[in-house]
Amino acid sequence: MDHKTLFIGANGDARVGLHLRMANRHGLITGATGTGKTVTLQSMVEGFSQAGVPVFVTDIKGDLSGLAKPGGSNERIQARVQQLGLTQYQNRAFPVIFWDLFGKAGHPVRTTISEMGPLLLSNLMELSDTQEAVLYACFKIADDEGLLLLDMKDLRAMLSWMAENAKILQKQYGNLSSASIGAIQRSLLVLEREGAEQFFAEPALQLQDLMQVDFSGNGAVSMLDATSLMPQPRLYATFLLWLLAELFEELPEVGDLDRPKLVLFFDEAHLLFKNAPAVLVEKIEQVVRLIRSKGVGIYFISQTPSDIPVNIAGQLGNRVQHALRAFTPKDQQAVRVAAQTLRANKSLDVEAVIGELGVGEALVSVLDENGQPTMVERVFIAPPQSRIGPLTSDERQQHLSRSPLSSKYNTYIDRESAHELLQMRGEELVMQQENKKSHNVQSNTKKSPESVVEAMAKSTARAIGSQLGRQIVRGVLGSLFGGGSGRRR
Repeated sequence: MDHKTLFIGANGDARVGLHLRMANRHGLITGATGTGKTVTLQSMVEGFSQAGVPVFVTDIKGDLSGLAKPGGSNERIQARVQQLGLTQYQNRAFPVIFWDLFGKAGHPVRTTISEMGPLLLSNLMELSDTQEAVLYACFKIADDEGLLLLDMKDLRAMLSWMAENAKILQKQYGNLSSASIGAIQRSLLVLEREGAEQFFAEPALQLQDLMQVDFSGNGAVSMLDATSLMPQPRLYATFLLWLLAELFEELPEVGDLDRPKLVLFFDEAHLLFKNAPAVLVEKIEQVVRLIRSKGVGIYFISQTPSDIPVNIAGQLGNRVQHALRAFTPKDQQAVRVAAQTLRANKSLDVEAVIGELGVGEALVSVLDENGQPTMVERVFIAPPQSRIGPLTSDERQQHLSRSPLSSKYNTYIDRESAHELLQMRGEELVMQQENKKSHNVQSNTKKSPESVVEAMAKSTARAIGSQLGRQIVRGVLGSLFGGGSGRRR
């Protein structure tokens, strides 16, 4: 294989590689548990890194952390290396940056409430349509009044202020039911209990830190520790959807490049779509379809192709299918579906072969230089050059201590935002009322909410002015789906 191709595997004279120019056309790795999907994933991540392509990968079981250390020689790997004729194979480590939404096994991954936007927040909190409409109103009011929604205490403060001033706000923003506001606040408490409060904070993740290349020209491997996210699949899915949408919003159009600017591997991909509302799945489909023009490739890893919605699966041109076991009628149906997703090869009974594949074997069909699927081939997957298996806790901590991003992300920042400004203005209002002579208190009280809004807008204008390159509460998916995120779509 040449430098323009990522080698996947071989079987005799049949050698299969992924054209880097077609790597932004997305892909899918499927197969039953224990058939070799993780090793295939690790080998492909290495291939992209060596080609100078930065990679983002979710590590579901902790096994992929071994990418940061050289592999060890054993008879099985050496036999596979000789079988495939890998003359340049060598045990080596790759440049890995560890991330963790909870900040324990990697650098903290953070974003702001405003950047997440009301659509994804509503999905994360499982809000009803009525509650979602109130949340959209909350973002719109914050936008109109120049209030930054950075963390969860900002959102709580904004919701409380809306409840207190619902009658005044109703004329411009419609009915703001106290019951709906209360339901959203209770959902926020659940998120806090699950640890999401650490995710909505600053400093927020900067995308360029996921798109680095080391001094040797290897693409950095940004690895999200997702072991603690599996009990919270909705938070896991929401983060990944946010990342996709943020990449789409931020990256310029580049068309088809010689190699992608970034490749993302999403393990346990079915969690992205499980229980997601139809409107959100539709938006994911649009992002997957359009993000390739930004030079980004997306690869989903799951057990069967049917785990992925049909309209999204249709965009995944590069396929690696490991073994599936057909013990039940449902399993047999999954095998038939998997076989139908691969371009037929007259010399292979694909449906039969899927059940016969050994560990480390796969059926592979990729896009050729013209973007057409190649005939499926049965191949042995190339072994990883890095360690197969996880780092120890000490090894991970040592690796983290040497990371150049520690000083940037490991210290929490709490800027002045909606919570502080609303609290400050409330205290000022109380002081003003206490100092006034007792005349017509009721009249003054009726006017005060509007004066608070005016004062807040003026006091925040200067602080916010330098930070607004786009609407405060644009939220992800804003420009793609039209309008600001303050309007319900």
